Amino acid sequence: MKNLLAASLKYQDNQLFVLDQYALPHQENWLLCQSVADMESLIKALKIRGAPLIGIGASLLVAHLASEQQSKAQLAQAIAQLRQARPTAVNLMHCMDKMSIALEQDDYELALQRCAEAIFEQDIALCNSMANFGNELVQEGDNILTHCNTGALATAGIGTALGVIYKAHQANKKIHVWVDETRPLLQGGRLTAYELERWQVPYTLICDNMAASLMAAGKVDKIFVGADRIAANGDFANKVGTYNLAVLAKHHGIEFYVVAPTTTLDIECENGAAIVIEQRDATEVTGVSGSFGQCQWAPSNAQVFNPAFDVTPAELVTGWVLDTGIYSPLDVHSGVLRFL
Repeated sequence: MKNLLAASLKYQDNQLFVLDQYALPHQENWLLCQSVADMESLIKALKIRGAPLIGIGASLLVAHLASEQQSKAQLAQAIAQLRQARPTAVNLMHCMDKMSIALEQDDYELALQRCAEAIFEQDIALCNSMANFGNELVQEGDNILTHCNTGALATAGIGTALGVIYKAHQANKKIHVWVDETRPLLQGGRLTAYELERWQVPYTLICDNMAASLMAAGKVDKIFVGADRIAANGDFANKVGTYNLAVLAKHHGIEFYVVAPTTTLDIECENGAAIVIEQRDATEVTGVSGSFGQCQWAPSNAQVFNPAFDVTPAELVTGWVLDTGIYSPLDVHSGVLRFL
């Protein structure tokens, strides 16, 4: 398989490496991934994350295992196991389904490698397309609020929602970005701030519970967020706290956009109520940990509710920015997502 390089994932000299996003922004460690158990562990620990990227990473791993002459049965088991590694993100499932089809070919080793390469390269193109469409919505001087991390760290390309922001900055629109810290694991504070700083995009980091007061003060013009799964009716799952922003945006009359590739659509999922929400470890709420070590502030026996995602109803969305275009609530209500 040829060398493939992205911001947080690389297949080089027949080895798969993942940038440890849990250690960012203070340490940039590349981790060797050689097995299904390795990939599952990386996904669970959010060392590899982002709905598109985990699908790409899992695909590259399966192709790598094929190059090591694993049997068809072993590869089928690997695909099935990886497909279940992140229940909310549908991109991973779509990628594994494509790899399953490739596995049925006579020359399945080559077919798996070509399929993984195509998934990687397609994501780059999808990101560019989303960024170009989303840039049309950004006005000069906009203050944009975003949640979690949706940049090059989460994709093979320049990102989804953050890709739009990067494109607007490239167009010299003099934007400013409000970055939600995004609990759990502070993925906005650690990762989005890290990317914006590298891209030299003006930003200000805020706690998640500060968004309402900013909106009330007229300091937010638009909101762009990503998605891990979009249901057929336009409801979507994203990092927990996204629903809060959508409700606040509706109250304050602020445009609220979800940016995601068509690989995030799940037309078999009728609405948001059918989306499985992953529950994460209580220690992500009772304290904090990272490259600096760990600290616990809550009582050791505190009961914790820690969903990784929440679901935002379609009725709160101003528009869906996909790689195929920008879709209005009227478009989505008419069922357009089922045919993309």
